[in-house]
Amino acid sequence: MSGKSRAPQSVGRSEEAAAPEGLLEQRETFIQTFFKKGAELTEELLKEDQRLRARMHELEAENAALRAQVASDDAIRDLLTKISHLEKEKKELISRVSHAQASSSEFSSRFAEIEAENAQLASLYVASHQLHSTLDPRSIVRQLKELLAQFVGARAFAVYLVDDDRHELAPICSEGVVAASLRRVPLSDGALWRAVGSGAASWVEGDATRGTIDAPAATIPMLLNGKAIGVIAVFATFEQKREFIDVDFELFKLLGAHAASALVAGRLFAEHGAKVGAVEAFLDLE
Repeated sequence: MSGKSRAPQSVGRSEEAAAPEGLLEQRETFIQTFFKKGAELTEELLKEDQRLRARMHELEAENAALRAQVASDDAIRDLLTKISHLEKEKKELISRVSHAQASSSEFSSRFAEIEAENAQLASLYVASHQLHSTLDPRSIVRQLKELLAQFVGARAFAVYLVDDDRHELAPICSEGVVAASLRRVPLSDGALWRAVGSGAASWVEGDATRGTIDAPAATIPMLLNGKAIGVIAVFATFEQKREFIDVDFELFKLLGAHAASALVAGRLFAEHGAKVGAVEAFLDLE
């Protein structure tokens, strides 16, 4: 009995000894499995965190791009608004410039007219001054020739005086024509006679370079106290002076009036010995 009871006791101790060793292994296995799972889970969490962070960066980049796009759209809208304003200002400026150009053109035109008028007045003044700058008949004729050539552009011309005794026009000087070709002209017919009879200057319309002695380009009566004492006949003008202009007509009037008085005054002064005369002749003139 006692021997039979020992055997079970021996077996029980080995089982008791083996049980803790299995628990340790299981515990060790569980711990290793637990930590392995934890490590794997942690690794997965870290990977997921990295993925989320990367996605977050992508979203931030997309958000920044969207913001830039919105800002760009706003900038484009602002630019379009500014462009619209600038186009409006441009149209206003173009309108102002056009108006200014029109005003400038009108001013330039008026300025040119004033310049022409000033040149005309200067020519008239010079012509008047030249004719009355001397009382010598030869000098007066010379001045008259220069005025006709320079101011009127006369290439061929002659100056006639009325011979009341013979009722003729007698040539006293000429330029650009053979003196022998000039003759006395009866006061009965022709352009010269018409100028004396009417007391008005006349001229051809158009080309003035092709006039002749029988058909002058212009005739200018020389008037003294409203009476024609002679005629200036412009037979032809220079090539560069193909037609008469407004200033020529004014010069015709001036030459017709001042040439007559200058010639008569010069002749009378020469006939009296280039003397003014006695003072008594000038008394009681008021």
